[in-house]
Amino acid sequence: MTMMTRTKPRKMPNDWDRRGLPAWTYHSKAMFNLECETLFLTHWQIAGHVGDIAAPGDWLTFDLLGERALVMRGQDGVVRAFHNLCRHRGARLADGTSGHCKGAMVCPFHGWVYNLDGSLRGAARPESFGEMDRDEFGLKPIEMDIWHGFIFLRFAPGPQPKIADLMAPYDAELAAYRAAGLLPAEEVQWATTLPVNWKSVRDVDNEGYHVAMAHPALQELYGPTYRDEFNTNGINRSIATYGDRPGRKWSVRNYVKISPLQDWLPQHLQRAWTYYGIFPNAVIAFTPEGAQYYQDIPISPQETRLQGRLYRHAHEDRATRAARYLAMRIDRDTSAEDQQLSIWSNESMKSTAFENFHLSDLEYGLRAHHDELRKILPVMNRETAPEEWEIAEINADLVSNRTEKP
Repeated sequence: MTMMTRTKPRKMPNDWDRRGLPAWTYHSKAMFNLECETLFLTHWQIAGHVGDIAAPGDWLTFDLLGERALVMRGQDGVVRAFHNLCRHRGARLADGTSGHCKGAMVCPFHGWVYNLDGSLRGAARPESFGEMDRDEFGLKPIEMDIWHGFIFLRFAPGPQPKIADLMAPYDAELAAYRAAGLLPAEEVQWATTLPVNWKSVRDVDNEGYHVAMAHPALQELYGPTYRDEFNTNGINRSIATYGDRPGRKWSVRNYVKISPLQDWLPQHLQRAWTYYGIFPNAVIAFTPEGAQYYQDIPISPQETRLQGRLYRHAHEDRATRAARYLAMRIDRDTSAEDQQLSIWSNESMKSTAFENFHLSDLEYGLRAHHDELRKILPVMNRETAPEEWEIAEINADLVSNRTEKP
């Protein structure tokens, strides 16, 4: 994999296309349906971390576009993922985001009982079903992969390799962060819904050009040290270091002051905030004190759920806990600022005055993300919106013509 580093503004060729995706792709229902089918259900999604389900019987859920996942730790300690639906009538076995069951999962509808490995223990009133082979009615599995403790799911076969292969450029750093041993933080989960297309959220998050103006806390914390690194296969890393400036904001000033040196980390990560982007919609982020992941879950062409989970390291001392809290405050303010920018950006797509993006060299990450989308959905190259009914057909023809070329 070839790494392309943006440590400073790179002078792009004069013929570099500075346009982004055309505005119609942000509000087309047919385009949204194609994205759901070819991006979100066929690409890896983060469902949680093994630390969220530390004991046998612990479970967590993950919902995406009508699909419902249930991830459980079995009595044998193995983590498994299933469709969160009873094989009898399809009811949710688990209701909520996480929980614990004492050795079996019982359907709240008719009382079918499942073992923690997904096998059917028994149906209520089994005589009423005639001859029924219990082995044929276990929970349906979902493709799952675990990378440094983070649990990834894929609801349909897709183009991405196994997570360990996809994220190989960052394997050593995740090991250095001791990611596999993370534990859920006190306020483990957060979520909010924005009235925007999911791509507007990614457009803001995929470039650091706006940090100096839009994120005063981050600018005080790490300022010009911020850099983006973009990889093939839609993955990337952003990293910045702090400690050279005191900061005027209360959270920044005190974070820099009290954040203890984590000498177990390699030197380049001891004073760094690091973000690992995973195409199409997820980020895993680390500070020296803890970690989180966040993702954009599409709900409709104009509605997106932002959600994530927060983690800490085991045996943290008081100073580390305080620094993690201050880092959370800085990140919370940054997230609120990005959410407003996403709303403003998405609004512009509906204006007759909007003529497309005109991207800076510093916004190469946004362009790289759009190029990845165009590669999978070539109909996005159409500057003028096709009729809704022909978008899927045009895209299928373009993909077919591309694959048929020698």
